[in-house]
Amino acid sequence: MDLQRIGVLGAGIMGNGIAQAFAGAGLDVLMVDIDEAALTRGLAAIRKSLDRLVVKDKLSATDRDALLGRIRTATDTAALADRQLVVEAVSEDETLKGRIFQQLDDICPPEAILASNTSSISITRLAALTGRPEQVIGMHFMNPVPVMKLVEVIRGLQTSDETYRTVRAMAEGLGKAGIEVRDRPAFVLNRVLVPMINEAVCALDEGLASAEDIDTVMKLGANHPIGPLALADLIGLDTCLQIMKVLQRGFGDPKYRPSPLLQQMVDAGRLGRKSGRGFYDYQG
Repeated sequence: MDLQRIGVLGAGIMGNGIAQAFAGAGLDVLMVDIDEAALTRGLAAIRKSLDRLVVKDKLSATDRDALLGRIRTATDTAALADRQLVVEAVSEDETLKGRIFQQLDDICPPEAILASNTSSISITRLAALTGRPEQVIGMHFMNPVPVMKLVEVIRGLQTSDETYRTVRAMAEGLGKAGIEVRDRPAFVLNRVLVPMINEAVCALDEGLASAEDIDTVMKLGANHPIGPLALADLIGLDTCLQIMKVLQRGFGDPKYRPSPLLQQMVDAGRLGRKSGRGFYDYQG
């Protein structure tokens, strides 16, 4: 299938980044969010990202304007009725995502592919809520989407070979590496990464070292470009907590128990960069 009309549901950090990536590949993009203010912020984020490229002479002003012209917005999911591929990029909440996939199944044409940007939730279960389970797949982009080269292409139990080949080719057409992943809790990246972050939070909770020193140890000792606690702030502590809970439920193994401090941080609304405060303070 030659995919030209793309829908992105959700205009947050991931959603607007995904929209920018598709528009950058010359595709017709419709970004949908029920919140008009979120769409305004999403478009502003895309423009800011593109403006940085213009300043660095990596993109011309003409090409920036053309890319922005390929992105339209809407607040009604019914506007996705003509899309060939829709990528859902809402909060990491299985109940919400399931409801959205049922809506998309009713709205989108029968041949359309429905993809989720979930970082941990079962594609098999989401697919089972639709009448087209063979056309449901995971496209887990990395943050920031325009920069990061990986897309985990997650096959549910029902995902057809044709759907997988089409979506992997699409990911590679965006300049990404599309990696085939089986449908298991948290897939590959977050199954490895988030328990490491959780362990760093446990170390902080035990007073083993300060947040700054834990991050420095991992940067200098393991050659990580960013420390695990700063990375948690970037990802969102609520998202990290949800992924740990998915791992704990999915495997029933106590090694995936979320750190009590991580739960407390989320309960206090200290979610990282997006709230202005997490393990570090971003309000200044």
